Amino acid sequence: MENYDEPSVIREIDNSILSQTFFRMFMGLLASAIVAFGTYHSGAYVKLLTSGTYMGLAILEIVMVIVFSLAFKHLSSTVVTILFYGYAAVNGITLSTLFAIYELNSMGYCFLATAIMFGILSYVAKNTKKDLTKLGEMLPTFLLVGIVLTIVNIFAKSSLLDIILNWAILAIFVGLTVWDIKKIAMLQADGICEDEKLYIYGAMELYLDFINMFLRILRLFGKRRN
Repeated sequence: MENYDEPSVIREIDNSILSQTFFRMFMGLLASAIVAFGTYHSGAYVKLLTSGTYMGLAILEIVMVIVFSLAFKHLSSTVVTILFYGYAAVNGITLSTLFAIYELNSMGYCFLATAIMFGILSYVAKNTKKDLTKLGEMLPTFLLVGIVLTIVNIFAKSSLLDIILNWAILAIFVGLTVWDIKKIAMLQADGICEDEKLYIYGAMELYLDFINMFLRILRLFGKRRN
């Protein structure tokens, strides 16, 4: 976790930073959507589930996120960009199974709800003057606890705990979204990397926030196929 001084925390976020970051995040989401629909439409998602490839891709996604997070400062902007869109494509493959589980209209409504929520959070993050550093330090710990409990519940199979965890993790990613948007301005103020790498880094962080909020909203409100 980076250390930020008070002036950088309350620094106003430049609109150009957000527009460049959001554009790249949107392109990542678009890439995932295209790959997901293509994988589902081709029927490849069936082999994905039956062959055990799904688990391999899920592990690959975790590795890519870890490499991206730890090494982005030392990698070129080209490599960082490839990692981001590569991750978006791989994630699109794993997300293709959602089309077989949920009705398309329901997925559309949940995506729209996520987009509206994301827009509101972006506005809040841009305009708040509060120091969110402590929040940013605590939320990853809460998320880790939520992930561990989610894994435990795979075996416990408690529907009540599942609902509680979905709401809790959704709340965590709401907080992370505000923090990550604020963090973009801090990183630019600290000048730790060139702007293009900063845009991609921010896009990856916000992409993960958006996708995870969408998945939680879908699990809570999505209508499953019969």
